[in-house]
Amino acid sequence: MADAHQNHHDYHIIDPSPWPLVGSIGALVMAFGAIGWMQGLRGADSLLGLPVTNPVTFLVGVAIVLYTMFGWWSATVKEAHEGHHTRVVGLHLRYGMIMFITSEVMFFVAWFWAFFDASLFADEAHQVARVAFTGGQWPPAGIEVLDPMHLPLYNTLILLLSGTTITWAHHALLNNNRKGLINGLALTVALGILFSFVQVYEYGHAPFAFKDSIYGATFFMATGFHGFHVLVGTIFLIVCLIRAMKGHFTPQQHFGFEAAAWYWHFVDVVWLFLFFSIYVWASWGAPLYQG
Repeated sequence: MADAHQNHHDYHIIDPSPWPLVGSIGALVMAFGAIGWMQGLRGADSLLGLPVTNPVTFLVGVAIVLYTMFGWWSATVKEAHEGHHTRVVGLHLRYGMIMFITSEVMFFVAWFWAFFDASLFADEAHQVARVAFTGGQWPPAGIEVLDPMHLPLYNTLILLLSGTTITWAHHALLNNNRKGLINGLALTVALGILFSFVQVYEYGHAPFAFKDSIYGATFFMATGFHGFHVLVGTIFLIVCLIRAMKGHFTPQQHFGFEAAAWYWHFVDVVWLFLFFSIYVWASWGAPLYQG
């Protein structure tokens, strides 16, 4: 009788889960709070007598989303340990990660589009705006740019090195080298944290601000969102490091690590485009900030 209830296929029907509903509620609460915060409504709108458009609402939404991530991904890890991630399920998980990274690529395409539109057609943008938009040149008149051969180059070397360490960790895992896996992951996490610190320092010493010009707006949006992705990727790798220290990954089954490695390589590639387009090409011939 027991055999009659066993699955004889590679598919897995998951148990009923609360996380899609909880995550949707968290995202909605976060959106209400973020929109109200950015618009300066400060509790002007209320729901059942409670203010819904303020920073506190946004933080509550973030907390719900983070809790959803923890619970949902913990359930996914549990399914893997129970043997539900068969060959077919693992393939579909990889398809999902590929689709997610593709959506992230298009997200950055939007910021690159905005940057190149403003930079390549600076004179047109100036005429349309009829204000001191770009001064008809790029970078806009009066803007001092960051030296690409200083901190930006340093951060480029950091990310390139982190790409080699995560690859080292992956090869160590495939060869069942637990020590190499942990060391490679630990170095990658350290390099990710170092990159973030350098970028924060660079932002603190930038000679232009977000609101000063279209140059500052496109610069901070593109590099800032990349920095946010580095932060997310670093957290992703920290989780993988903790799991590796607990012995979760095997050469045959390690999708969680593989997804983190794919994401990190994506972050590396995006930075290379940012470095050569925004830091090098767009600053060519412009006065460099000497501070």
